[in-house]
Amino acid sequence: MRRAEFEEKSPAREPGIILHFAFPEGKTTRRELSIELTRKSIHLLIAFVPLIASTSRSLIIALLVSGCTAYALFETLRFNGIRVPIVSELTERAARLRDTGKFVSGPITLGLGALFSLILFGESAAAIAIYVLAFGDGLSSLVGKVFGRLKLPFTKGKSLAGSLTCFTVSFLSAYAVSALALPSLVVALVATVVEAIPTRDWDNILLPLAAGLAATILGL
Repeated sequence: MRRAEFEEKSPAREPGIILHFAFPEGKTTRRELSIELTRKSIHLLIAFVPLIASTSRSLIIALLVSGCTAYALFETLRFNGIRVPIVSELTERAARLRDTGKFVSGPITLGLGALFSLILFGESAAAIAIYVLAFGDGLSSLVGKVFGRLKLPFTKGKSLAGSLTCFTVSFLSAYAVSALALPSLVVALVATVVEAIPTRDWDNILLPLAAGLAATILGL
């Protein structure tokens, strides 16, 4: 083919046009995995709440209330262009891509989920609810990001691997507190179903409430 013919058939490129290359759909990028690791590292810290509550319930309630209030203030400032050292940077590092340019509410709902569990349930049921939130929800998200190729229908991207992880870890969490296998299996099933519902960050509240309520009804 002559050069003139090749140039005529080649697509014209206008100056200023940038070519974008997307990762294959369904695969987790390194950035997404890094964000999820940061998010869940913070998420897992909520597991210390039952330990502190066993020493002073009023202290941990006060810490959760003040923490949620302070974060809401700092995030409002960041959202309006006023950066708070350390807090704003950490929030941006932990924010999912879908939350870019938005108010990041995850830490608030996480704190509220633990707070409501402490207020509404007895000591054992509250501990189960918070451990399910910390470990069941936290680890299921990480496993789902890495191994979750098989997606569950009607869940907007939740994976079979993530749900199995949530069930297993929730069962172990409930059993570690209660030492009762069958009720722990029921709590794990309830937690897994609720976690699979696409509620975004609201699962930080709905999941522990569902697990705590199930544990209370079952007498754990």
